[in-house]
Amino acid sequence: MYSEHSSIEPAILYMGTPVVLVSTRNADGGANLAPMSSAWWLGWRCMLGLDATSKTTENLIRTGECVLNLPSVGEVTAVDRLACSTGSNPVPEGKRARGYRHEARKFEAAGLTQIPSETVVPPRVRECPIQMEAVLVARHGLGEDSPWKGCLLAIEVRIQRVHVVPEILLDGCPNRIDPDKWRPLIMSFQKFYGLERVQAHASRLGDIPEESYRSPDVERARRAAK
Repeated sequence: MYSEHSSIEPAILYMGTPVVLVSTRNADGGANLAPMSSAWWLGWRCMLGLDATSKTTENLIRTGECVLNLPSVGEVTAVDRLACSTGSNPVPEGKRARGYRHEARKFEAAGLTQIPSETVVPPRVRECPIQMEAVLVARHGLGEDSPWKGCLLAIEVRIQRVHVVPEILLDGCPNRIDPDKWRPLIMSFQKFYGLERVQAHASRLGDIPEESYRSPDVERARRAAK
């Protein structure tokens, strides 16, 4: 039993979401790589919450393409090497005030490896166990009724390819990720965490066949070409 609740005013509400390394293509042809954790999926669609002034946002809107690379807890050191860095030059004022620095060669700075994608131009991150090639579908302003108007965007992307290492697949099921094997890197209130290796409780939702959720975007993705 918890104690009595109290009303508080936290500056941020990052309760815990997976870390994503978003790779995009710069205007000069180089690759940009940025860690973020304001992301969620429904079917083969993903919503990304991004700073409107970031290089990732600029590249994604210009090219309409990105790769969502999901690191496990094993890649946390590489992810942290990208902290407080931006591909934007000059560094946007808001990021400069938080101590960010310009970094043009993000893959090299993180010690990560570029590998080609199949349907988009931006590269995948070799070291990430899950990589999702995606295209831009829509973008929406966040905080449009506040002084932050124009500063934040919610960007919808459609997944076109999903690449997964075999080590995290469910035995005997080539198209299913085993949640007992997949160890996502989680960001909660600016700190990194992993998941327990056992379920907290059996889930009734787990009795529903996963195939019943299959999105029509899966068939569409099969026809995608770079």
